Amino acid sequence: MKLFFKKNGASLGLFILTIIGVFLVLIVAVPKAKPILGTGAKQTVKSETKEVIRYTAIGDSLTEGIGDLTNSGGFVPLVANDLQEQYHLNGVQTDNFGKNGDRSDQILKRIKKNKDIQKGLASADLITLTVGGNDLMKVIKGDVFRLTKDSFKKPLKSYQKEVEKLLTEIRKYNEEAPIYVLGIYNPFYLYFPDITEMQEIVDNWNDGTKEIVTAEKNAYFIPINDLLYKGIGDQVGIVSSEATATSSSEHDIKNNALYEEDHFHPNNLGYQIMASAVRDEMAKTQDKWLKKGSE
Repeated sequence: MKLFFKKNGASLGLFILTIIGVFLVLIVAVPKAKPILGTGAKQTVKSETKEVIRYTAIGDSLTEGIGDLTNSGGFVPLVANDLQEQYHLNGVQTDNFGKNGDRSDQILKRIKKNKDIQKGLASADLITLTVGGNDLMKVIKGDVFRLTKDSFKKPLKSYQKEVEKLLTEIRKYNEEAPIYVLGIYNPFYLYFPDITEMQEIVDNWNDGTKEIVTAEKNAYFIPINDLLYKGIGDQVGIVSSEATATSSSEHDIKNNALYEEDHFHPNNLGYQIMASAVRDEMAKTQDKWLKKGSE
């Protein structure tokens, strides 16, 4: 055996080195097979959209949710839930600063004085504002027996100035977030059936709001009058059957989108209609709030 290794040792060593060399070349040259079931590690894809949205709502009773029998805040939580589901968000954090009865000037005062409102506006990705109904009601109550269309011209100009100041104040705390301003609707025929021009008056009031809103950068007007004032199924002016034998002044006019306790604020169905209108407008402008860096 020793004699064999002495005679053939060099050849055998060369052979072994050759085998090792070939093996190493194969390791480098042949790609590794991938496991059929994977490694179990997920590949991280960087998302270009936000995972959590901050939504701040400010305004009057429509923001507070008066008439919502669930006491959860009217259209605001409905919008938040819709956005979370539609965009697969981890969450929509809401701040609701609605206050029943507030006019435009009163909303403005609250923003100026309330630090929580200021913080909510500053951190918001989305802002909604409901305003105008109480301003119009103030004009109506001021001289209800002598009202004409001309009675609203001067108050409308004053109201527009207040809305302009209101939007300017909001922008002090948040320059970038889109602001969605909801129009008013016409439940006034239920209380003032003799003012036959009330619908035109409401339309003019909405036009006045829209004029100021569209002049503001990244602000959007959302009309809701046509969605609400006729009720579901366009049942405006329907007289209840028990009232058919009475005089017209005693007719019980119904609107199935309004809260039965006051026939003024939306009911749960009415708030769902409003939420759909708000969500649709937000969807059209999603590049303004959904993408990262759009704060």
